[in-house]
Amino acid sequence: MVFRLTLLAMLALVSASAQTSQVQVMSFNIRYPNPDDGANFWPQRKEMVASTIRFHEADLVGLQEAFKMQLDELQKLLPDFAVFGVSRTDGTENPNPDNEFSAILYRRDRFVLVDGGTFWLSEHPEKVGVAGWDAALPRIVTWAKFKDQRTGKMLFHFNTHFDHKGKKARKNSAALIRTKITEIAGNAAVVLTGDFNCRPEDKPYEVLTAAGQGQLLDAFHESEMPHHGPDGTWTNSFKIAGVPGQRIDYIFVKNEVKVLKHAALSDSWGGRLPSDHLPVLAKIEF
Repeated sequence: MVFRLTLLAMLALVSASAQTSQVQVMSFNIRYPNPDDGANFWPQRKEMVASTIRFHEADLVGLQEAFKMQLDELQKLLPDFAVFGVSRTDGTENPNPDNEFSAILYRRDRFVLVDGGTFWLSEHPEKVGVAGWDAALPRIVTWAKFKDQRTGKMLFHFNTHFDHKGKKARKNSAALIRTKITEIAGNAAVVLTGDFNCRPEDKPYEVLTAAGQGQLLDAFHESEMPHHGPDGTWTNSFKIAGVPGQRIDYIFVKNEVKVLKHAALSDSWGGRLPSDHLPVLAKIEF
């Protein structure tokens, strides 16, 4: 009888471990607060953005185009989440004037932030506020090392937003981020989220996914379950829930991270979308 109880207890532990090693990762360009967006201005969308994150039970969210005021409002709407990141312009948590963060949201009850930092996508990654190569704007990568409180395992999350104009900047940014991920994370489990402003047939994507040391794998193709939703993640300024052929937002994985599910979420409210990009969601196991 004792042996049977011990065996059942061990099986229960194994089963629990298998369940708790799964994490929902989201990449979400939430669109900066532009008054010219009219009915799609941030105050009319913030509840939809928060609801999307909440309903799809994301554990980690890589945000793009998030201004400090948007992060503050999302934290009020999503009190279970903490935020990590700094502004791309001055490297602070409270930029004046306000500007874009590539921030990471994480569930307080699931993860402990062990380490983290920011580097700029330029010829001088540690130099604050620099626009690299032919980029129109300064671009950053926010990275965080998390300890999963359920399993004790470590997971690195990198989040970025590539330049929308600089072709050379996007290609060189891809090479730099690939090198920096290897330097920072080593052999640990990695997820990379972001708006990369490039399609799968473009050079930056090729650089990120090329075979060899530092190779990143596209969760779209790695998913055990076939991709759900439209392939495109751009909405043509809130008009179409995923323009065909315009997949520019991605989740990449590295170092034996298993992808169970992958989706581009085309949720809408009466035809209205929460952002001009669709959020991308992947269920991973590491």
